Amino acid sequence: MSLKEVDRLRILERVGRKELTQKEGAKLIGIGKRQMIRVCQEFKEHGPLSVISAKRGMPSNRRLPDAVRDGVTSVIRAQYHDFGPTLAHEKLTDEHSMIIGVESVRQLMIEGGLWKAKSRKRIDPHQMRVRRSQRGELIQIDGSPHAWFEKRGPLCCLLVAIDDATGEVMSARFVSAECTEGYFDLMEDYFKRHGRPLALYSDKHGIFRVNAVEAASGTGETQFGRGMRELAIEIICANTPQAKGRVERMNQTLQDRLVKEMRLCGISDMEAGNAFLPGFLRKLNKKFAVVAASPIDAHRSEQPSTANLHMILSTQTVRKLSKSLELQYHNVTYQIQVKTPSYALRGASVRVCERKGIVTLLYKGKILAYTTFDKRNQVQEIVSSKEINERFDRRSLGNKPKNSHPWKANYPAKPEAAKMNTYPQPFQDSLTRDCHLS
Repeated sequence: MSLKEVDRLRILERVGRKELTQKEGAKLIGIGKRQMIRVCQEFKEHGPLSVISAKRGMPSNRRLPDAVRDGVTSVIRAQYHDFGPTLAHEKLTDEHSMIIGVESVRQLMIEGGLWKAKSRKRIDPHQMRVRRSQRGELIQIDGSPHAWFEKRGPLCCLLVAIDDATGEVMSARFVSAECTEGYFDLMEDYFKRHGRPLALYSDKHGIFRVNAVEAASGTGETQFGRGMRELAIEIICANTPQAKGRVERMNQTLQDRLVKEMRLCGISDMEAGNAFLPGFLRKLNKKFAVVAASPIDAHRSEQPSTANLHMILSTQTVRKLSKSLELQYHNVTYQIQVKTPSYALRGASVRVCERKGIVTLLYKGKILAYTTFDKRNQVQEIVSSKEINERFDRRSLGNKPKNSHPWKANYPAKPEAAKMNTYPQPFQDSLTRDCHLS
């Protein structure tokens, strides 16, 4: 008997002893006068047992039929066995037209051993940061290495850019590893779709900032940092993962939902994954993105041409030209081609821009024509079969200088014993003695 039922029993006993009227008892219990009359009548007939609810121990009237419960469990077990309750509920609603609550799906999965209730984690308090008010004012970027294609494809990394004001996934891209080249591709796609944001919010990865203390060489900024500076985009590095929690939580969501969606579509490589991402992100943003506090879009539509953007988003180094207008870069010799003799380029500093294996040489913003000579892939001399023995013998014997050669003038002459290749006297005496003994 519950505490509420014990209180009701005491009130009914007082009403039975005429200590309270039925009207006063109904007021204390919280029921109407007509219902109080029926309750008192049942109490006279059945005693204290009438106070106990008859529904106790019985299944709820809102319980799902066993056929529905079994059907939902069988579908989840067959197709969505490793899905979370929320995502499984969406699939049951969209793909199978099963109208059932999320919590009901969760309880069915727990009962069927398909989902384990998560224990509540210890919460470390962090200072809340208010969202930026304008879309494009701050973009959080991060890379998430994960088995995105499970065992169907290679391990790779997903680069993600999240708008801080709306939580919208602005751009995403699969790359083999988190590197500068991958972030250049991500930002180039971002600029073409939305324009240039005001600032980027990232972690302290070496791609975004120079982590070496008092670096002895270099310009003090990374290749990615230089490109963003030329595009007037500020880079802000977070001190903790919690500071950029929106992109971290989105990575967890994508590791759950995107992996399963690509499995259902049979996607198993990065090329197909990058083609699948735009449609998936539109549905994801429609479901989870919020409205910004300000209707103003902070993106800047003015951006350099495609060729200039390709140059800015590239790996750049400075090389100095020789007198023959040559420079070395990655074991390759580049020689500048000019129509007329040019003395101004001798000793000039040239900027080498490399993007996706394509090298461009810039001098004062102008592209220079060049020819290349790779030391690692030199053209070898072809020797016929009749000459190969003679050529090999000549190289194996070498050229031995004469004793009268000027190089040997400063060296003392070798003793006669060394010239005759004879053994030293002590060794000869021991050798003779051994021969007599034998």
